[in-house]
Amino acid sequence: MKRFLLPVLVLGAMAFTVGCTTKKEVTRQVTPVMNKLDELDEQTARTTRGIHETDDRAQQGIAGVEAKATAADQKAIAAGQQADQAQQFATTVNGGVQNLTDRVVNFDNFHAVSETAVMFGFDKAVLTKKDKAELDELGGQIPNVKGYIVQIEGRTDSVGSKDYNYGLSKRRADAVTQYLASKYGVPAHKIYIIGLGKDAPVENTSRAENRRVDVRLMTNNSEAAEAQQRPGAAASQQH
Repeated sequence: MKRFLLPVLVLGAMAFTVGCTTKKEVTRQVTPVMNKLDELDEQTARTTRGIHETDDRAQQGIAGVEAKATAADQKAIAAGQQADQAQQFATTVNGGVQNLTDRVVNFDNFHAVSETAVMFGFDKAVLTKKDKAELDELGGQIPNVKGYIVQIEGRTDSVGSKDYNYGLSKRRADAVTQYLASKYGVPAHKIYIIGLGKDAPVENTSRAENRRVDVRLMTNNSEAAEAQQRPGAAASQQH
């Protein structure tokens, strides 16, 4: 019996030893592979995170560019609208200027329909109640006159320098212009302003009577001119 057990024990021991040796060898060979796989997984994770971060930055950059492009488009549209408005305004102004130019070139064809003189105090350029009443008589006729312009001549007395009196005569003419424009809707291109200062005094008048603005409602319309020549027309201009 002892002789039988001994070989069995020896074979068992050898099998155990071979099994342990094989497991260690497998572990020794597999461990580096597992470590390498772990490193690859970590690198893959880092690469994936990097791709996501790059994509996020790219998306943010694209969004920023699109926002700037949209803002630029809006500014371009606004600029285009302003340019169109400016062009329309320029066209309107040019039309008015051309209209006035045509009228002034043919000034000899104009005839006075009504006229008045607005008097001012010494070194004054403010309309009084009486001045406004004078202008109201002339302004009330404007809606009935075709092809009209309003000629406004500002004057001063002889006191003071030429430059100062030019400015003063212009301020007086401007006061009349603003009144007619605001109350009777006379457009700027229908008003012809002259600031004469003290250079063209009205003859045979006193110094006080030269502190004035002469206002003439004029037309190149033949019917209005003929009406002006009819009896009684001249009387309507007396003040």
